[in-house]
Amino acid sequence: MSRELFWFGVVGVSAMLLHFGAVAWVLVPLGIAPLLANVLGFLIAFQLSYWGHRLQTFRAAHIPHRQALPRFFGVACLSFLVNEAMYALLLRFTPLDYRAALLLVLVAVAVLTFALSKLWAFRGPARPPRKQHGHS
Repeated sequence: MSRELFWFGVVGVSAMLLHFGAVAWVLVPLGIAPLLANVLGFLIAFQLSYWGHRLQTFRAAHIPHRQALPRFFGVACLSFLVNEAMYALLLRFTPLDYRAALLLVLVAVAVLTFALSKLWAFRGPARPPRKQHGHS
């Protein structure tokens, strides 16, 4: 578990920095509204997040893409909906700068993403019960 948490942090921070950088230093300065830029930042960072968690964090290369990709995309979308709602609320009701609000939201949503990724998205198929040997 500690190896998973370490790599979840490495991959997550890398994806967060990519997401944050795309929003704060590229998209918003180009004139894209922060909430729309956040959607685009999410889609960009998703690629790094999926491959990093699949191959390194959960070492789930043995799980078929047809299972892992839609599940992780579902987890990421749910996490993003929470992210976007929290971000909109912070932008609307607090004096926080959009960058500080985004950073706060990205860190807060990471816990939800880890739990759902480990317990569902990158979980392999259930193993069949072991056959009992012996006489009945």
